[in-house]
Amino acid sequence: MSAVVQLEEIHKIYDSGEIPVHAVRGVSLAIQRGEFVAVMGASGSGKSTLMNLLGCLDRPTKGRYLLDGTDVSVLGRNQLADIRNQKLGFVFQGFNLLSRTTALENVELPMLYGARRLTSRQMRDRAMQSLELVGLGKRADHFPSQLSGGQQQRVAIARALINDPQILLADEPTGNLDSKTSVEIMDVFQKLNEQGITIVMVTHELDIARYCKRNLIMRDGRLVSDVRVTDRLTATVELQRILDAEAAAKLTA
Repeated sequence: MSAVVQLEEIHKIYDSGEIPVHAVRGVSLAIQRGEFVAVMGASGSGKSTLMNLLGCLDRPTKGRYLLDGTDVSVLGRNQLADIRNQKLGFVFQGFNLLSRTTALENVELPMLYGARRLTSRQMRDRAMQSLELVGLGKRADHFPSQLSGGQQQRVAIARALINDPQILLADEPTGNLDSKTSVEIMDVFQKLNEQGITIVMVTHELDIARYCKRNLIMRDGRLVSDVRVTDRLTATVELQRILDAEAAAKLTA
């Protein structure tokens, strides 16, 4: 495996007044292709700033960030926008779907701004394939208001995948979901990861982090722990356990 992300002594300092805020302090990190990484830490630990740097939504104050071999820490605004569109996919806690457009149209949206020039038919076919990948092919013509929270998040994941990104970045993707739906979303992520997609996910939930292969912990802007998950949960198994428990509860009700 080769590193798709290479951080070298990354610092991020915000000059927001008399006292500079040192949000990220000298983080060095390599993420290999095909990894599934959780970034954890308390509020103010620097995990969200780190995710913004990984997503090329912000530039480091010092240090180098190599994304797929390109030093993105020196690129201009337009170049960073191209990198985000071509190499990165984003999934957020809020689903960020357009309410008046169908699931299919929401997934098509990033292609309108991409470098590829695709016909309407090509965009539709690609969007359908992406929706089918997350198990929502039969909901393509539904509006967000007609979908459950978990289904809306699946649409958001399909949209993030539409331009074949090098990395899928997920910021608290289960934060607005109940426990069962959260496991369903982790099942989608695990299956995507099994197909070779690199995933980096911010979460504050310890049980959600156990579905990943590697856990990073941030504290006071520093990376203080980087461990492989030895007691990893399998979402498919956990979903079956939940369904069995629900079925048993109905029998005894």
